[in-house]
Amino acid sequence: MPSHSSASVRFSPNLTGYIPLTIFLGVLVYISLNAPNFVTMRNLELVLMQSLPVVLVCAGLAAVVMAGGDDVVSGGIDLSIPATAVLSAGVTAQMLTAGWPLALCSAAALAACLVVGAVNALLVTRMGMTPLLATLAMFVAVVGVNNVITESRRINVDHTWIVALRSQDVVGVPLGITLTAAIVTLIFFLLHLTRFGLGLQAVGGSRDAAETSGLNVSRLFAMSFVVAALTGFLCGFFLLARGAGSSPGVQDNLMLEMVLATFVGAAFSPRRVVTLWGAVLGAVLVTAISIGFKSMGVNVFWTGLIKGSLIVVVVALAAVSNRVR
Repeated sequence: MPSHSSASVRFSPNLTGYIPLTIFLGVLVYISLNAPNFVTMRNLELVLMQSLPVVLVCAGLAAVVMAGGDDVVSGGIDLSIPATAVLSAGVTAQMLTAGWPLALCSAAALAACLVVGAVNALLVTRMGMTPLLATLAMFVAVVGVNNVITESRRINVDHTWIVALRSQDVVGVPLGITLTAAIVTLIFFLLHLTRFGLGLQAVGGSRDAAETSGLNVSRLFAMSFVVAALTGFLCGFFLLARGAGSSPGVQDNLMLEMVLATFVGAAFSPRRVVTLWGAVLGAVLVTAISIGFKSMGVNVFWTGLIKGSLIVVVVALAAVSNRVR
């Protein structure tokens, strides 16, 4: 009898962890059967190109979750990354239209994003705020700052390097995809093949054990917010490329897709935990669903409702899986 009970406990979290992925695959099958030209190489390239901003913010969120644990309330989470990305895009677009060179625009955007990351780290590790509340507050504040900078208007950008991100090819592969793959590879190296990354994962696995082994838990957790801010900074350029400029309101949908993709990506992990590659695959899946619904003519408000419902399902199942485990 005890062995049977133990087997059930081991089985239940695994089964629960697969449910979100099963739902996603079912939705994709439905879309592929009803959306015209969905399963084509041209559409696959479109999905990959459109997913690049989501991939980058998901990589940043994965770093924070890996450092703080995958409990969405008391663990590691950073909801401000999409707002940071929009701030990066807004500062860059505003300065480019004023005639500043791209290098100085990038430096200013980087400084602004690092401030966001530093404030997040301060609120969480020094002031003791929960990451969920701290980063949600920062999301609202950063969006407000960006609206002041851009005056809540769209700013068109036609700079050569920005245009190249969406239209230039490298050996037949779009430049944007090539650069994003390189960035994700560098983040993987940082998180998995360096002393810093291993310490980060040790903190996320068990803070008590990490402290006992002599790791500076607060410092490592704080640095994860800086890594997230850097991904937001880089994402800003891909937002400019994807939308041919800076547009207000982009951060809302980006946050939905980031949370959904990152946590559904946990289904790709043998331990059902958030990982970098799982988050990247989740970002592509979420983008494919968005494009699929659009090609089917589904109203954008219904698409948002579906995404919101999927987030509830994914987060709820993650909580159930953690409790059973």
